[in-house]
Amino acid sequence: MSLLAQTPKLGLAKKLDPLVWVLTAVVYLTVIVLHRYHLPLPEGVNLKFLPAFNAVCNSLVAVCLIAALVFVKLGKYKTHAWMIQIAMVLSSLFLLSYITYNSTHSSTSYGGEGTLKTVYYSLLISHIILAALSLPLILKAYVFGVTNRFDEHRKLVKWVFPLWLFVALTGPACYLMLKPYY
Repeated sequence: MSLLAQTPKLGLAKKLDPLVWVLTAVVYLTVIVLHRYHLPLPEGVNLKFLPAFNAVCNSLVAVCLIAALVFVKLGKYKTHAWMIQIAMVLSSLFLLSYITYNSTHSSTSYGGEGTLKTVYYSLLISHIILAALSLPLILKAYVFGVTNRFDEHRKLVKWVFPLWLFVALTGPACYLMLKPYY
């Protein structure tokens, strides 16, 4: 049986659909709370490598997303699914790392001037807004895929894919622009 001809898993969908919104709310609240309240690190613990790790994770997510697009266009749906699984794992690692770093360190300010400062803040603001907006959409598209609701998956992914790719690419771009000021 073709992967696309599989029967939708509506029972699983009923369980996963509410989790999309619960997980989204938990992530939003965690990011907001831990951005305001910094946790002290134990003596000798240094997490200054995490912004670079985050940029690597986001870069690899972008590679996985592009590969997933190529594989789905070639009709290699299982490989497409694996690329998305890897992108989801890398995005989860990024999110955990991002929360860890930002809950233990103050924000780093961009020190450049002029046009580059405008470019940096334009990228950063669009990155943050689109990351927040795309999170529940990415999760929803993922649920559509794993529950074999492929028509809904395709319709949503037409919007979600470019958002997710933009976020995955602008994260490392912002990191590289901010790196001299860490």
